[in-house]
Amino acid sequence: MNLAYRDVRHKLGRFLLTCAGLGLLLGVVLAMIGIYRGLVVDALTIARAPGIDLWVVESGTRGPFAEASRIPGDTREAITRVGGVAAAGSLTYQTVEAEHQTRKLRLYVIGYEPGRPGGPPRLIAGRGIVRSHHELVADRSTGLGIGDRIALGRNTFSVVGLTEHQVNSGGDPAAYVTLLDAQKLQFDLAPPAYRVQLARGTGTAIRDTVNAVVARVQPNVAPDSVAESIRRWKHLAAITQEGQEAILTGSLVDRARRQIGLFTSLLLVVSAVIIALIIYTMTMEKLKQIATLKLIGAPDRTIIGMIVQQALALGFIGFAIGATLISATKDYFPRRVVLEADNMLVLAGIVFLVCLLSSGLGVRAALRVDPATALGG
Repeated sequence: MNLAYRDVRHKLGRFLLTCAGLGLLLGVVLAMIGIYRGLVVDALTIARAPGIDLWVVESGTRGPFAEASRIPGDTREAITRVGGVAAAGSLTYQTVEAEHQTRKLRLYVIGYEPGRPGGPPRLIAGRGIVRSHHELVADRSTGLGIGDRIALGRNTFSVVGLTEHQVNSGGDPAAYVTLLDAQKLQFDLAPPAYRVQLARGTGTAIRDTVNAVVARVQPNVAPDSVAESIRRWKHLAAITQEGQEAILTGSLVDRARRQIGLFTSLLLVVSAVIIALIIYTMTMEKLKQIATLKLIGAPDRTIIGMIVQQALALGFIGFAIGATLISATKDYFPRRVVLEADNMLVLAGIVFLVCLLSSGLGVRAALRVDPATALGG
């Protein structure tokens, strides 16, 4: 007979409640892993969206995401003529707060040139931008819909298309506009401020400035060789796509990644301690029954098997509850939660090892029981 099954069935309600409590804890562990992976994915989303090979930015800077970068808008024409470049486009990035239906919206506005690299990678509704002014493609997480109108700066934009999963490293949803509109939004001053700047002789500042020029190289051309050619100009810096991603993950979100990773590790340690205490308590409650088994000649491996099986059942039922809970609720988190199969398999393996190690306390207590205890009162 299976002693573990019979013992669980004898106190099924309490065992299931214990599994549910452990499942909530493991669900938090899974959520932290998903938030950790989502943080990295969000940080790389905007950088990967254009589908390009090179980032050309201001000399001495590491790109538009890690620090400020401003270069003349006509740099695109020069980059286009570099050998090995197939296409190039100018981009601007800025964070804007706007109001829509009495609520505040924080948008990451991306200015690009329609028909050139840098636009939204995929539309889930509506169409792309076809007019040179006052049209906008927004991420679905903004809550905007097709046909909605929203004021950015001194102009009102119409939402003509929707994309998804386009957010910056801070979680602000992206909004795509034309480069001309983005430059106007970034550099145009209110009339009183403009008059002050005009009186100071700075009111006619050049607006044709961008944060980066992105480029695709031709097939069979190494991006590193093209980047090296651009770096010779001294006044520009060229970063490959791989280099830009390394900057984002190694600098921009590194501290947040390490903090979440440490917190996840602490949760795993807490889970191990709780499983160990639960198994130990369950074992101590049936010491007399274990002594009886020893008295009638049950081998140690039978008793060990009962405790280990209960520990594994507790861990895997709790893991299943936690995984189901997080899978059902991950879309309601304010930031993206990315649960991948390999992460869940690794956590399942960790739970398996934790259950085996945690059952050691219970096994040790069971093996030390004197069979004569079964004859006591």
